[in-house]
Order: sequence, then structure tokens, then C-alpha cells
Amino acid sequence: MIINTGIRTDIINHYSEWLFNRFREGYVYTRNPLFPNRVNSYVLHPDKVDAVLFCSKNYAPALSRLHEITDRYHTYFHYTITAYGADIEPNIPPILERIRTLTELSKLVGRERIMWRFTPIFETDRYPAQRILNTFDMLAERLAPHVSGCVFGFIEPFFSLRKRLPDVYPLNNERKLYFAERLAAIAAKHALPLQTCRTRNTYEQFGIARKGCYTLDAIGEANGCRFRNIRHTGIDRDCLCIASRDIGWYDSCPNLCRYCNANHSHTAVMENVRRHDAASPLLIGTLQENDEFTEGIQTSYLCDERQLSIFDL
Repeated sequence: MIINTGIRTDIINHYSEWLFNRFREGYVYTRNPLFPNRVNSYVLHPDKVDAVLFCSKNYAPALSRLHEITDRYHTYFHYTITAYGADIEPNIPPILERIRTLTELSKLVGRERIMWRFTPIFETDRYPAQRILNTFDMLAERLAPHVSGCVFGFIEPFFSLRKRLPDVYPLNNERKLYFAERLAAIAAKHALPLQTCRTRNTYEQFGIARKGCYTLDAIGEANGCRFRNIRHTGIDRDCLCIASRDIGWYDSCPNLCRYCNANHSHTAVMENVRRHDAASPLLIGTLQENDEFTEGIQTSYLCDERQLSIFDL
């Protein structure tokens, strides 16, 4: 089983004490987003967890303690640094500070375990295409020596996007091709592998790979381990990632990025932050009397080296 700490909320940035407590105590509870009274329990032990995946916009709060996890588990890190400022991403450090943090993270865990996320891409009056491309060029020059590659994607429309970003320009396929071609040229200049994920469009003509952000091949290569040939089902029909168990919760990310569809309500976020208890097995709140409690399925994807045939060698 693979644990994910960064799809529903930015745990590393805002709830790192809770995360380290869970790994120290060896278990975690998560609620089912569709049926919140159904609670799954997962054992957090190297014999039960194949890998721990991270995705954050700021690893600084956890750098001094990351070894508590990386020393015991296979790990893989995504670091999101976009072209946008505090008007779009209000509660994360300035971009130069995050560049320094990524450099420190690379020293701690190795560049092969880090993927830079330059996503989502969208245009507004304040952020025209050239400004976005210039920022990507600056970031690629500084980050390429410290990451294994970069994944980019375009903003996904959702019901409240126009309310949150009223001046966002719609990106048709022609505009996406424009960005893809120029991003590819910049990435090639800096010897930075570039890929997409969660998109039906392909840009292979520009040398851009289409593959999952989190794949068993990438995780295995970064950690020197081997996984079985498992179908990657992702989180939706366009996602090519390996399935994982996210231990976060929606409407709980204080980053409050205006383009994020994991938060639906500022009020709900503030209420969930208030309910957070670093000592609780749940990220938000505690167990209730009507909760249905079950032990989560923890099937390993790792190869059993004792069972490898001669054809696997």
C-alpha cells in the first residue's frame, strides 16, 4: 500500500507535527470523503507501507524531521512552485524562499526523489503568457540541478472557478499547444525532463512525456526497489498515477490558493483548522459515536525478491 500526504491538503506545510506523530505512533485514521462516518485505519509500519508520497508548496516546517520518515520508508516528493504570487497563493512563502527550501530538500533526500510541479497554468490580465514563461525559465535554471524532472498541467474548470478567478482566460487546445511548445524549449535548454499528467492532450511532438506523476517505475527507480506490474488507475479517468491512500481531508488547506478545488469554502477551512488536534489519529476532529470503523486494506505492490523468476532478472 502507498500512503499519500498531499492530495487533499498540504499536510507537510500546515500539519507536519500531526504527521510525525502518526508515524511515531504507527497508525492513522482517515474518513471516506463520500461517507464521512466511515473511518478506515491504516498501520504505518515499513512492513505495511510500500512508500510515502508527499506533495507540498512548502517543506520548510518539516525539513529538520523528515529523516524520521525517510530513514524508514521509501519516499517520493512533489514540490509545487508556480508562476503566481500572493494574490493567487496567499499563504505560502515567497518564491525565492521556496527555491532555497527545495535546494535543501534535494540535499536531504536526493534529486532523484523530487519532482517539480509547475501547475496549474492559466492566464489572467496580471499573468499573461510571457510572464508565466519567463518565470518558468528562471525557475528551470535554478531547479533543474535539484530535481528529477518537471510536471506541468493546465487549470481544470470547476463550478466556482469564475467566482474565484473572474479574469482567468479560457485555454483552448491551440493556446495549450502554444504553452507546451515553449515550455518544452525552455526545459530542453536546461536539460530538464518535462511531462504532463491528468490530460487527454499529448505533446509528444515537443518531446514532452505523458505519464503519471506518481508511478511505480519512478518510485522504484528513485528508491532502489522493485514493484510488481500493477495497473495504474489514478484518481480519475485521465490520471496515469498509481492508486494511493490519502490521509488528508478536503476543506482543510490554509494555503487558500484561489485555483484549488480541494477547498470549497473559506469558512469550512477555518472551522477544520480549529478542529485539528495534532494528537488525534484523524487529521480533522476525533472519532464520533456513530462512526463505522474498519481496518483499511493494505496490499503490497512490492516484489517479493524471493519469488523473482529468471525472466525477471
